[in-house]
Amino acid sequence: MKRRTKIAAAAVVTALLITTGTAEAALAAGGGAPRPEREAAALTGTAKLYRSAGDDITFGFDAHLAAKDTADPLKATGTFAWSHYLHGKGAWARARVDCLVTGGKVAVVSGVITASDLPGAKGKRVGVTVHDLGRHDRLGYSWAAVGSPTDTANLPKCVSSAPFEKVKQGTGDFTVVPWEPRF
Repeated sequence: MKRRTKIAAAAVVTALLITTGTAEAALAAGGGAPRPEREAAALTGTAKLYRSAGDDITFGFDAHLAAKDTADPLKATGTFAWSHYLHGKGAWARARVDCLVTGGKVAVVSGVITASDLPGAKGKRVGVTVHDLGRHDRLGYSWAAVGSPTDTANLPKCVSSAPFEKVKQGTGDFTVVPWEPRF
């Protein structure tokens, strides 16, 4: 690397450090980001799923486990939502998070549906699995084998299916913060 390029890169990192007052900017400039001290695990982001039939399926997550609760994934907080439409027919739902477990780039989140236009869905527990593969994320859901979120009676917390669905290219990206419990 030429001396001029090295000096310019060092100036950018220094400016970021001065502006933010943290090492996070320096790590972000280097391609990585540190885990916030207040968070033990997380699943965030929104994306559409790919379906060859043209289904319009969107999932969004804002699930977090605070560092103070690292030993108890049942203390996770947040929400997740999804919608599924084909030819103008379908439904949407929103759930309150009741469990979040992550390992590496895979997350399993569950929650109880708090709002939906799908008859019989409100009050049901559902689970979703996300595999964070950059721009090629995958997703699975607890109702994959039964066909509907209304058919997941007595589903335990943090249960879902393998992430078999593909995210539609260019529609978004999920981010998983890996859980490293300290028991």
